[in-house]
Amino acid sequence: MKLYDFDGMFEEKLADYIKRNPRGYTEKQWEDVIPSMYSKFGDTVVKSIGKSPNQFYAEQSDEELVDSLRAHLKKGVPVSEYLCNAIEGRNMDELLIPLLDGSEDEVAYALNLIGASQKALPVYMRLLTTSQSEDVRNTCVDNVKLFADEVKEEALKNYAKGIQPEYMLEILSRCKERDERVYDILIKAFRTADENLAMRASYLAAYGDERALPHLLEKIEDEDITYADFQELKFAIEALGGTYDKERDFSSDPYYDLIKSHGAIDIDIFKDIK
Repeated sequence: MKLYDFDGMFEEKLADYIKRNPRGYTEKQWEDVIPSMYSKFGDTVVKSIGKSPNQFYAEQSDEELVDSLRAHLKKGVPVSEYLCNAIEGRNMDELLIPLLDGSEDEVAYALNLIGASQKALPVYMRLLTTSQSEDVRNTCVDNVKLFADEVKEEALKNYAKGIQPEYMLEILSRCKERDERVYDILIKAFRTADENLAMRASYLAAYGDERALPHLLEKIEDEDITYADFQELKFAIEALGGTYDKERDFSSDPYYDLIKSHGAIDIDIFKDIK
């Protein structure tokens, strides 16, 4: 199989252009111009090949595209966005899933190319409990929690066995179907939390059961909580329809001083959790 380093070709063209136009753009402008040039290069015919990068991959079958990806990774030839875009533009989950059992690079690319896929759930759940890579586990949980109800029973079993409990809590907190087992686990995990208090509070906010409000309101009164924990507790309370307006003094908290010094006291580090 013939492999082409299209990124290398683009970089050569770019270097030549910059050499001929040294004052063409400022550094900031280059940040905007280069992606546009890269995209245009994808439709530019490479004379030595007789095709543009996009055309080259468009003419390959699904199997050939996956084989190309494997070959690029195995031989150390840079994987271009053109190849990735060609793969992402097709429904190829079944062909990509085997890469999740491959090399470290194959796993990384497969995770990003497959994304949140129902077909990949069994492998994602397995990687959550077996992978030594935190990046892999984090990506898996991000993909899995969109299908939380479908993996709920497995997550409950893993949690009961103490297998990656924090990941299992995150998955369970995204369940849409109400389940007393899930609620009880999330509440107990919150009430017994120590260094993970803020995260456990965010799970209650994500689950959305208003019965958690009294527990959150009780905990936020604790004079020993940190400013970061206070912020997340307050966010969780508000997410569940409650309010907490009592003034608190966190002047002795290093985190509070850091945020205040940057002029952003009300930062919510989990505000984007849905």
